[in-house]
Amino acid sequence: MREIFDSTVERLFADLVTPDAVRAADKGHWPAELWAALEESGFGLAAAPEALGGAGASWADLCGVVRLCGRYALPLPLPETLLANWLLGVCGQPAQAGPLSFAARGSLKLAAGKVSGVAVDVPWGRNVPALVAIAAGEMPTLVLLPLEGASACTLRSNTAGEARDEFVYESAVPLLAVPLPAGVPTDVLLLGGAMLRSAQIAGALQGMLEMTTTYANERVQFGKAIGSFQAIQHQIAVLSEHTAASVMGAEAAFAESAETLARLPVTAAKVCASEAAGIGASVAHGVHGAIGFTHEHALHLGTRRLWSWRSEFGTLTYWSGELGRALCQGGAAAFWPSLVAGQLETPAGAHA
Repeated sequence: MREIFDSTVERLFADLVTPDAVRAADKGHWPAELWAALEESGFGLAAAPEALGGAGASWADLCGVVRLCGRYALPLPLPETLLANWLLGVCGQPAQAGPLSFAARGSLKLAAGKVSGVAVDVPWGRNVPALVAIAAGEMPTLVLLPLEGASACTLRSNTAGEARDEFVYESAVPLLAVPLPAGVPTDVLLLGGAMLRSAQIAGALQGMLEMTTTYANERVQFGKAIGSFQAIQHQIAVLSEHTAASVMGAEAAFAESAETLARLPVTAAKVCASEAAGIGASVAHGVHGAIGFTHEHALHLGTRRLWSWRSEFGTLTYWSGELGRALCQGGAAAFWPSLVAGQLETPAGAHA
């Protein structure tokens, strides 16, 4: 299944996700034709169970798809839709057609069947009809909130120009509200968002590595390609190492996640990817020189996203702290078993 997913998505993105299309989206244009093509292919529903309207794909099947979203700087909430529909399926709810998003941060509360509070940093919020969130109350509850039900909205964007909006709800009636199943942590959306961004960063680094290597082999200075100079070769080797580490970290996180997300692999993947994002962007701009900083060159479409994604759904500092605290609290006797099992015994519940 994965090979079919990857090849289909790559052909689609190669045809439709051009640098001009990404630049237009950065200015606020919604690529309706591209979303229609994705919706027709059914990828937004892929992570939901077949019995609930999805394709029943595992996270391992979808890692390549999310990486490609990062590699092509997809200006659409496909990763967010995948996670939202996956969580709906975990809660026994049918998949939702169309684009979806989710709120991993905020202060939403459910009382008497109505939701009040704030949903913060909602990816692509202005472009979707509804968002998934976890509301506090008598018990943690999954809610599907219509965006038109918000009493106030503050439009914001990240460094890459992607929408990261804030919505205020005052006694809003959710489209659905179901208790979070036992075993699903209350920070599942934060954890899931970190997993998505780790794969997107890995994909963006892969695209940047290819772009940087090509440029170094074509750019001639002092009578020969700059890629033949040892200093440039060293920098590209550093970029290659961090790219490979990020890819493997994301692959492990997706492979170990099923009905629950594997906290230790996801944490490690986000730590690895967030560190690689800063180093990778620095190397790529260093090799490209002045031309890499121009708006006309496509390099910034990747580097601006790396700078944004590395801090979304938990920064490098946040996840490093969570990893260290959880392992230390487990004690020396639990350290090796935790690594072997790929699980942290002490779940993190705080928001980044």
